[in-house]
Amino acid sequence: MTPNIHELSDRARDVFRMVVEAYLETGAPIGSRTIAKLSTLNLSPASIRNVMQDLEELGLLAAPHTSAGRMPTDTGLRLFVDGMMQAMEPSAEERAAIESQVGQPGPIEEALAATTAALSGLSACAGLVFVPKREVRLRQIAFVPLSHDQALAVLVAEDGTVENRVVALPEGTTASALAEAANYVSAMFGGLTLAEARARLDREIAAERAALDSAARALVERGLAVWSEDGERRPVLIVRGQARLIDAAAAADLDRVRDLLDDLDGKQEVAGLLDRARDANATRIFIGAENNLFALSGSSVIARPFHGLDGRVVGVVGVIGPTRLNYARIVPMVDFTAGALARLMP
Repeated sequence: MTPNIHELSDRARDVFRMVVEAYLETGAPIGSRTIAKLSTLNLSPASIRNVMQDLEELGLLAAPHTSAGRMPTDTGLRLFVDGMMQAMEPSAEERAAIESQVGQPGPIEEALAATTAALSGLSACAGLVFVPKREVRLRQIAFVPLSHDQALAVLVAEDGTVENRVVALPEGTTASALAEAANYVSAMFGGLTLAEARARLDREIAAERAALDSAARALVERGLAVWSEDGERRPVLIVRGQARLIDAAAAADLDRVRDLLDDLDGKQEVAGLLDRARDANATRIFIGAENNLFALSGSSVIARPFHGLDGRVVGVVGVIGPTRLNYARIVPMVDFTAGALARLMP
C-alpha cells in the first residue's frame, strides 16, 4: 500500500521532495551529497543517506545497481504528484501558441493535429489526441446524378455538417428512383445514427415493409454502407512529436525508447488507454507500470477529456513521455489544451 504523505516525518518529506525534484530535472539518480548541498536542513550526507534508506524501504525510492544514488519509484512519483506537486500555470506565450493552432480555419482534424503538435513542442513529449468515431445522426439525404452509373450522395447530419460521397448506381436507376430513395431515407431514418439506420432498413426489408422498388432499395443500402464503411476507417488517434522522446537522457537507454515507439505503433491499444480517461472529471495521470501498455518502456501518460457544446465528452488530449516528466508544468498545459479544444468542438 502506498504510504500517505502525512505519514512521513517533516525530514523525510523534505528529503523525498528534493530527490524527486532533482530527478525530474536531471533524469539521473541523486546521491546524498547532492541533497546535502541543495538542502537547508543542515543534515550530513550520512543522515540524509539514512532517510533515503528509510524511503527506499517504504517503496518510494530505488537504488539502481549502477549508481549509489536514489531515484523515485513509480509509487514514489504517484505520491509526489498526488500529494506534493505545486502546479504551474501555462505562460501567456504557451497559451497563445496553443490557441493559435485551435483557431486556424479548416477541417477539425487539421486543427486537432496542429494543436497536438503544438502541445508536443511545448511539453517536449509526444502529443496525443483521441477522438472516438463520431456517431453521425441523419437529418436528410439527397442523391444528385453524376453519370449513368454514379450519383453524389449528400448527407446532412443533425449537427448541420454535410458530407458527400460518390455511390455506384444500380443499373437502370431513374431520376424518380433517386428522389424516392432520398425521401425514404429522410422520412424513415431521420435522427438515427448510421448503425441504427442500417439495422432498421434490414428489419424493414426482412418484414417486407420497405416501400421501395428494387433500384431505390439498392441505392439506399449502398448509400448507408459507404458512410458506415468510411466511419470505420476514420482516424481516431493522432500522435505527434515522437522524435521528442529521444533526448540526451533517453539516448543512454535506447531499449526503453524502442519499446515506447513500438507501443505507440499499436494505435488501438493507445486509443484504449486514452479512452479510460474519458469518464474522468479531471486530468488522469498514468505513471509507468500503472498501465500495462507502457510498463516496459517506463513511460507516463497525462490525459484529459474535452467536451462539445452539449457537454458530452468528444475526445481526450494528452502527452506521453518518460516518467521523469515535469508534471507540475505539463499537467496544467494539458488542462488548458483540453479547454481550448472544447471551444473548437461542435
